[in-house]
Amino acid sequence: MINHVVLFKLNDYQAEEKRKVITEMKSLLEGLKEKIKEVKFLQVGTNYDLNARSYDIALITHFDNLEALNEYRDHPEHIKVVEKIALWATSRAAVDFEF
Repeated sequence: MINHVVLFKLNDYQAEEKRKVITEMKSLLEGLKEKIKEVKFLQVGTNYDLNARSYDIALITHFDNLEALNEYRDHPEHIKVVEKIALWATSRAAVDFEF
């Protein structure tokens, strides 16, 4: 199995706007589980905002193998979500590892 973890740092938003962005972002990310068959597990979490330098949202996904992860990355539904998130996030970090 491959664990694909992505962290997102959001643009600077006022508290209410940030909550709206997080809610919409979580919904889009969670929707990928139903749209992309290669996704075996998907979880989205938000940070407690204990440190301003920390990332705001984490995405954890599991795939059977690297081929499935690559199918996910190239899937049109994933690309749509990536393009939308690019409007909200200033940076992202990702790591993929076998478990």
